[in-house]
Amino acid sequence: MKVITAPNKIDLKQKPVIFLAGSIEMGKAEDWQSRIADCLKQYQGVLLNPRREHWDSYWKQTISNKKFKQQVEWEFSGLEKSDCIIMYFSPETKSPISLLELGLFSRSHKIICCCPKKFWRRGNVEFICKKFKIPLLDNLEGLTKILKKQKLIRTE
Repeated sequence: MKVITAPNKIDLKQKPVIFLAGSIEMGKAEDWQSRIADCLKQYQGVLLNPRREHWDSYWKQTISNKKFKQQVEWEFSGLEKSDCIIMYFSPETKSPISLLELGLFSRSHKIICCCPKKFWRRGNVEFICKKFKIPLLDNLEGLTKILKKQKLIRTE
């Protein structure tokens, strides 16, 4: 799979386009996006990774800040254009933006959610996943199996 990180141009020519949504909180969440990219490297498609190489946690979080606005626009565009959204909630984080994105895209029928039992709002995530028939995993290990079952990844 080709990996595109924010804020690089999103390539929609290859399919599927899979967005890696979820916990980042620089310094708190493990780099789970790299783990997924490594697991899926032999498959065709595009992974959209919002984990920006040069993120500055001191950026003012307002749309008047060009770099912050660019990041948020890139993420929202990627979420909308993707064929699948992998949503991961790291137990070491609060992930308020990821919870917001889960709510926003829960009706899209393109989310696969991974939420370990120790995530602080696991009950809320379980409720949304059940309500909108979103597959819910306890860990990232079963992700490839679900992607294959849903025919979202192939090696050809």
